[in-house]
Amino acid sequence: MKYQAPKGTHDILPAEVAEWRRLEQTFREVCDQYVFEELRTPMFEHTEVFVRAVGEETDIVSKEMYVFEDRGGRSLALRPEGTAGVVRACLQHGLGGRDGKTLVKVYYLMPIFRYERPQAGRYRQHHQAGVEVLGSQDPALDAEVIDLACTYYARLDLTGVRVLINSVGCPACRPRYREELRAFLAPVLDRLCVDCRRRQETNPLRVLDCKHETCRELTKDAPLMLDHLCDECAAHFEQLRQHLKTLGVPAEVDPRIVRGLDYYTKTAFEVRHAALGAQDALMGGGRYDGLVEELGGPPTPAVGFGLGLERAILARRQAGAADTLEPRRGVFVAALGQQAQNAAVGLLGRLRRAGVRADMHHGDRGLRAQLRQADKRNYARAVLLGEDELRSGAATVRDLVTGEQVEIPLDELAIKLAEQ
Repeated sequence: MKYQAPKGTHDILPAEVAEWRRLEQTFREVCDQYVFEELRTPMFEHTEVFVRAVGEETDIVSKEMYVFEDRGGRSLALRPEGTAGVVRACLQHGLGGRDGKTLVKVYYLMPIFRYERPQAGRYRQHHQAGVEVLGSQDPALDAEVIDLACTYYARLDLTGVRVLINSVGCPACRPRYREELRAFLAPVLDRLCVDCRRRQETNPLRVLDCKHETCRELTKDAPLMLDHLCDECAAHFEQLRQHLKTLGVPAEVDPRIVRGLDYYTKTAFEVRHAALGAQDALMGGGRYDGLVEELGGPPTPAVGFGLGLERAILARRQAGAADTLEPRRGVFVAALGQQAQNAAVGLLGRLRRAGVRADMHHGDRGLRAQLRQADKRNYARAVLLGEDELRSGAATVRDLVTGEQVEIPLDELAIKLAEQ
């Protein structure tokens, strides 16, 4: 085979699409119940959107973005995450507003592109679902988006998820904490991994999120942001915990949840599942009260999350919750002989115009082979059409689950099958 999908990408084959449809449709249904509206943004943005929003020193911008120059000399990037483009769109089209004036609640489903090492459930092109709320500082909204994510996983029959929350402070209290953390890391700096040595200068909070055992051991007694919160951030976090308790969401406080993007303030959270092994994160998100202003808008508090659909599918399969087959539906016309095949073409047209999902075999195959094909392709019923049926003016309709058969006049067939 000469050509294959590029490394870190994957084809979603017809047999897998049923599960993908369920995940996508369920997400839309849950978002609609929480009164979020869908927003779709371009696959690429001006590179500066992500540099300003995500942070020039982050791994995403410095290592993982697919950046290219178009024929007009403009620097563009395939989107490496969803939030920045959504915020840009809200600003461009006047969807957002200042606190208390306009509340914007949107959701998205989109492919995401990152040049990183492929791993289980995470690819260089993967698919993300997410929500964003712009326009309020209310910690009840932080709790709402976390609750939405938990509701989504419950609808997918994925039990055993863990919700982890933390606060990463704000511009008022985080700078002092960063300096204290740097001072703690200084004596062990040469023993940290290469990435953590760089992060110690650019974003020392990310050192706490490192997965290397050595780094985790060296930082186990590091000072915590939760002990350095200002009064406003501490009150916000306590109210979040109370709201989650009211909603029945059993959240655990994990002071090492910091998220990998510069724009997070106050709330940071993740949802994890043990079925995924060491890389157990299903989704992550938090509050980003400074991002809208960073992209040229007015001061606008905001909160949201992004979740990986591949990760959800992998977790469901590992936990035994996956359903890869669609329910049986539609009609397969099994035609025997050239006359019947010619008649079947017209019958297919009438069935489809009546709203029936219908198809037939094109070629010379026996009845048994055609019925095997119909069963394999998950049809609910088969219409048996041959010379006898054409002479009598009635076709035999077989239920492919029970095997029961009935005769229906050809001129009534489309209407009758549309009613079933």
